[in-house]
Amino acid sequence: MRKYLLHICFPVLFALIISFVFAFQVSAFDKTDFEKAKDSNADLSNADLSNADLSGADLYEANLSGADLSGADLIGADLIGANLSDAYLFGADLYGADLREANLSGAKLIYANLSGAKLTYANLSGADLVGANLSGADLVGANLSGAELYEADLVGADLIGADLIYANLSGADLSNAYLYEADLRDVDLSGTDLRGANLTQVKYLSINELSEAKTLYEAKLDSELKKQVKDKYPHLLKKPEY
Repeated sequence: MRKYLLHICFPVLFALIISFVFAFQVSAFDKTDFEKAKDSNADLSNADLSNADLSGADLYEANLSGADLSGADLIGADLIGANLSDAYLFGADLYGADLREANLSGAKLIYANLSGAKLTYANLSGADLVGANLSGADLVGANLSGAELYEADLVGADLIGADLIYANLSGADLSNAYLYEADLRDVDLSGTDLRGANLTQVKYLSINELSEAKTLYEAKLDSELKKQVKDKYPHLLKKPEY
């Protein structure tokens, strides 16, 4: 009988031990092992890196898809070509980070700090950037189609040739932003601050969309579009009282 019980229980006990060890390793990695996260080309998909200190980390072409990086310190990190699709970056600090050609499609960047970040040709399609700080960011050629930029700070951002089709820029601050040749088709500009913004040669920008803006004071517009604004919505060109 004793041998019979041993024969039955041993495999079960062994399976439980293996499961425990595996769970411990995953937990240990999720909570403490950030050294791996500092290697380029690392596969960190779906990893828990919340509140991690990854400042200056080399994450060149790393796979961080679906990773939890909420509250993480990524100041000055090298994320060139990294895959951050569907990653969770709520409140993350990406000040001055290099995200050129990175994939941030569907990423949650709510209230993230991307001030001064390099996002040239980055894919931010469908990204949630509500309240994010993108002041002074380099977004040349970036794909922001369908992005949620409600009340985002884009002061002085470089958006030359950026794709903003269907983007929600309502309440955003785009003062002194550079949008030369950007695609603004069906963009939401309700309550958007465009003072001093360069809107010359923008694509598919209509007078109807501009009419919803908060202000166009000192904004640079193509002559025909500026004439339409003067004729229909002259108050937008006046110095705001606030």
